[in-house]
Amino acid sequence: METISRETLPSAILSRLKEGERLLVAIAGPPGAGKSTLSQQLRDALNKGGDGPSAIVPMDGFHLDNAILDQRHLRSRKGSPPTFDCAGFEMLLKRLRVADEDIVIPVFDRTLDLSRAGASMVLAKNRILIVEGNYLLLDEAPWSRLHPLFDLTIFLDVPFDELERRLIQRWLDHDHTPEEARDRALSNDIPNAQLVVSSSRPADYVVRD
Repeated sequence: METISRETLPSAILSRLKEGERLLVAIAGPPGAGKSTLSQQLRDALNKGGDGPSAIVPMDGFHLDNAILDQRHLRSRKGSPPTFDCAGFEMLLKRLRVADEDIVIPVFDRTLDLSRAGASMVLAKNRILIVEGNYLLLDEAPWSRLHPLFDLTIFLDVPFDELERRLIQRWLDHDHTPEEARDRALSNDIPNAQLVVSSSRPADYVVRD
C-alpha cells in the first residue's frame, strides 16, 4: 500500500495498461470521501478533456429500489451493503472485462433517489474503466468476490471529522433541516464509513485528503 498524490495517479494508471487489454481501476472509500469527484478528475485527465480511452462505472447504479427496501425494512439503512445488488454489479464487471461491444450501464440519480437503467454507456473503445464505490474492497461476502476483478485499487483516506462535515452538508444540500441532516449522517452514513475503513482490503494506492 503506497500513498500517492492525485496529480500522479493518471501516470500510475497508464503504466498498468497493457496492449489489447482492458484495465479496471477501483476507486474505493467511505461515503463523503470524494470518490465521484476523483473519478471524474481521473477520467478528464486520462481523456485529456476529449473523447478518450476511459469511462466511469459507478457502483451506485446498483442501489435497490426504495420499494424493495421498504419490503425489507431497510429504507433507513439505504447505502449500507445489503441495500445494493452486489451480484448484479459483479456480473456487469465480469462482462465489462471481456466485452468488445458497447454496453449500457445503470446510474443512480440522487435527485430522484433511484437508479436509472441504461442511463450511461461504456464504449468498446474505453480501455480504462474507473469503477467507483464504497464497498469495492470490502473484505466480507459477497463483496469480497469483486476484488479479483480489479487490476488496480485506490482508497481515499479522509479524517472522520471531515467526513462527518461533508455528509451533514450533503443532506443540508437536499433541503433537510440541520437536525435532520445530522441525524441522517450519524445514524447511517457514519456507520457505513466506519465499516469501510475497518473492513476493507489494503489498496495498491492510498490518496489522503
